Amino acid sequence: MNAVDLVIRARRVVRAAGEQACAVGVRDGRIVAISPYGAELAATAEVRLGDDEVLLPGLVDSHVHVNDPGRTDWEGFTSATKAAARGGVTTIVDMPLNSIPPTCDLPALALKRKTAETQAYVDVGFWGGAIPGNVSDLRPLHDAGVFGYKCFLLHSGVDEFPPLDADELAAAMAEIASFDGLLIVHAEDAHRIDEATPPDGAKYDAFLNSRPRAAENEAVAQVIRLAREYDCRVHILHVSSADALPLIADARASGVRITAETCPHYLSFTAEDIPDGATQYKCCPPIREGANRELLWEGLRDGTINLVVSDHSPSTIDLKHLDTGDFGTAWGGIASLQLGLPAVWTEARRRGFTLADVVRWMSTAPAEQTGLRTKGRIEVGYDADLCVLAPDETFTVDARQLQHKNAITPYDGRTLTGVVRSTWLRGAPVDIDVDPRGRLLTRGER
Repeated sequence: MNAVDLVIRARRVVRAAGEQACAVGVRDGRIVAISPYGAELAATAEVRLGDDEVLLPGLVDSHVHVNDPGRTDWEGFTSATKAAARGGVTTIVDMPLNSIPPTCDLPALALKRKTAETQAYVDVGFWGGAIPGNVSDLRPLHDAGVFGYKCFLLHSGVDEFPPLDADELAAAMAEIASFDGLLIVHAEDAHRIDEATPPDGAKYDAFLNSRPRAAENEAVAQVIRLAREYDCRVHILHVSSADALPLIADARASGVRITAETCPHYLSFTAEDIPDGATQYKCCPPIREGANRELLWEGLRDGTINLVVSDHSPSTIDLKHLDTGDFGTAWGGIASLQLGLPAVWTEARRRGFTLADVVRWMSTAPAEQTGLRTKGRIEVGYDADLCVLAPDETFTVDARQLQHKNAITPYDGRTLTGVVRSTWLRGAPVDIDVDPRGRLLTRGER
């Protein structure tokens, strides 16, 4: 074959079939050759990974709240995409909230794209939003390339992104099904949570009891009923209740087009270990008990849970109310965009999983779910989006050293295994000290 721009040789390359020793040839930002490690490939440049390094496809994090424009003091595209790059993430898909305005119509999408286009250090796509009164905006957003639509079934935490009631959820599903779009759902039932004792003060148990598993389970059941009725593709966001897993598995087996995700914090932490007043751990739905965590891992093992994404939902430190430790008033969201890979690998390896499993959950499956047809694999024809990982090296998280805009995360002080040595975007290393070169993505592009 003709000379390639770059060849990367690695003794361990994670592909769909497992780890292999390979020489990966890149031309014009795409993988054009995968050969045995010692194969002769004429190349302009060559990189050989160390014996302690593994080549992974770049991660695809399809659940990121960038908050830009409108709440850029919480996070922005510059800080978020720098953090992504440092964490081995080469593609993010931005949630329609908590930016102002939320991405619920074409003008808001245009503003979001204009805001991101000069700041993106990795590739960026966008979700649209499904809120009361915007059914007529859903198809235009689809035609403009959003990857799907997020909705809430209870208050979202910000007034400008209101929830859907049962009739509005049905109407949104009917419209989205008409063009075979995707609805992604924050599944907690508002009525069940209204009936629970509200959180008050610093006791984590009180907060946990205010967001019962039943609220999540009943919302998932409602989504399944309507998805079956309207034949709408649906995705359950950030599953925290393991009780919902049999519902999802049975629905899928019966033909409902449903997928599900969970997040690193649900796989890493347990309610029993969260100190009272430690509001850096607050998220919705909440981190639950240790036995529940292990069942989530089993859901990954048997394939009921398809993917693992960050749900990076940062805020300014003052909104976490660390001074009072009040779980009732603190902002609910966990910042982890830069830490997802080592957080998951640290726990996965303890349970006998491999890097190939982690890649499937955090790269291949999110790419497939969002329709990113050239992301998530080290294969010929795919973008040369790559992560170089030292899987046996450990480090202790220092929130002040992360690229997140606000130095608060429950991982602060935690020792994790797996150090990202470099991240490559379309065949070139990402340098966060030079001008960004990430692209804005639309659904279905190649």
